[in-house]
Amino acid sequence: MFSVDSYGKDFLLSFVPLLVAIDAIGTVPIILALSEGSSRWERFKMVNIALFTALTLGLGFLFAGRTLLRFLSIEVDHFAIAGGIVLLVLAIKDLVGQSSYQIPDKREMIAVVPIGTPLTVGPATLATLLILSDQSGYDVVLPAFVANIAIAWVVFLLAGLFAAFLGKGGLQALSKVSHLFLAAIAVRLIVTGLDRTLHLTQ
Repeated sequence: MFSVDSYGKDFLLSFVPLLVAIDAIGTVPIILALSEGSSRWERFKMVNIALFTALTLGLGFLFAGRTLLRFLSIEVDHFAIAGGIVLLVLAIKDLVGQSSYQIPDKREMIAVVPIGTPLTVGPATLATLLILSDQSGYDVVLPAFVANIAIAWVVFLLAGLFAAFLGKGGLQALSKVSHLFLAAIAVRLIVTGLDRTLHLTQ
């Protein structure tokens, strides 16, 4: 039987990991660096292209990723373990100060790469989407993902205000905290995947 309280809990359990994986606030310094010298319209256009890319990629993987895994004879639990390891590596690299992404010298297509992917929707987000859809279903994960994309859109458009309010140190601190949560989520995915895999083999 459908329960609003149950759906709300499931929504939050999907919304928060995606919020941490996307890490819109952590991308603000890169948005500012890549859009330096751009007009307000150019920045608006860049953000729209970036978020459209991220939304399209995320939705495509959300609905086609399971078919791809089935074709490769990979169980979702296996993907959870692999995805958790990837998330953990990315989180640790960012926590110790080594960026996981390289920004290209040319500014062409920067809205698609690296802002749309992998900064907004990269390995962390894709792995989280697929795993959460198996746990909570599309009716929960889809709106949670769309809501996060909408939040990222607002944050990117207001990048200058966020930078002025938080300062460089505040942005870095907030990014570090979010990656610490991402590391914890990664460990949970690995443990859950291992537990379910071991139970299936027994």
